[in-house]
Amino acid sequence: MKLPFDGAISDFYKNDLPKNLRQVIKNAGNNDILSATYPYEKRMRRRDYESTMAALQIELVKFQAWVKATEARVAIVFEGRDAAGKGGTIKRIRENLNSRIARVVALSKPSDREQTQWYFQRYIQHLPAGGEIVLFDRSWYNRGVVEHVFEFCTAEQRHSFFWQLPEFEEMIVDEGIHFAKIWLNVGRAEQLRRFLERERDPLKQWKLSWIDVEGLKRWDAYSEAISETFERSHNDVTPWTIVRSDDKRRARIAVIRSILSQIDYDGKDETVVAAPDEKICGGPDIWTQG
Repeated sequence: MKLPFDGAISDFYKNDLPKNLRQVIKNAGNNDILSATYPYEKRMRRRDYESTMAALQIELVKFQAWVKATEARVAIVFEGRDAAGKGGTIKRIRENLNSRIARVVALSKPSDREQTQWYFQRYIQHLPAGGEIVLFDRSWYNRGVVEHVFEFCTAEQRHSFFWQLPEFEEMIVDEGIHFAKIWLNVGRAEQLRRFLERERDPLKQWKLSWIDVEGLKRWDAYSEAISETFERSHNDVTPWTIVRSDDKRRARIAVIRSILSQIDYDGKDETVVAAPDEKICGGPDIWTQG
């Protein structure tokens, strides 16, 4: 089977990944957590995950009904390193919801016309109307991290972005939109393990891109950009929620609980919508590079 990008991910694993991380991946079982700083050694048991998720799905449907009935507006930004689980988490949030109410915004590269517009302009048109939930699968934070790491923007453009950002997001909140920012973080070894799985699986190879391949070489640059982004965009009005996603099951549960716990919707079951696991979910202080 021909591997995408001529097997560049396997080649990175064999020749460029630090030896200690390569050994960790090589020796790990399917349910082993690879990060030494993650608070659990094994993935959450499937049975426990499925029972918890089933109850949370009911709560999401209740939440949707409340959004529709009250014409509330909800916008949730999902960011994170590549392969951190953004798409899978969003899929689990939406799987029992009406796509006319809960929609995903995943914008591609800006067009020539959009490149001449105010940077935030193309995102504004996708903000929710009454009775809508909008899930941004990546967002304006591309400028703070990816565009910076790959030099797709100038230093002046990025400076302008961070200068305008707080007021832009505060206006979203002031407008009455329920707004949340979720950052899914994954360790380096786990990220590469997921990339290797995608490389080998013909049904998942489409998830890989040139950016993923090149990004493997820029782990430290990403880390610096992420750290700076938190420093310049985390505040009391629009805080970041960081979820460590080395275990996708725990991460999905934590994300859903984090979202639902912030809003008082009709019929909420507090025994189901418990506070998210503080060992893996919190502010930027729990973010880790590895």
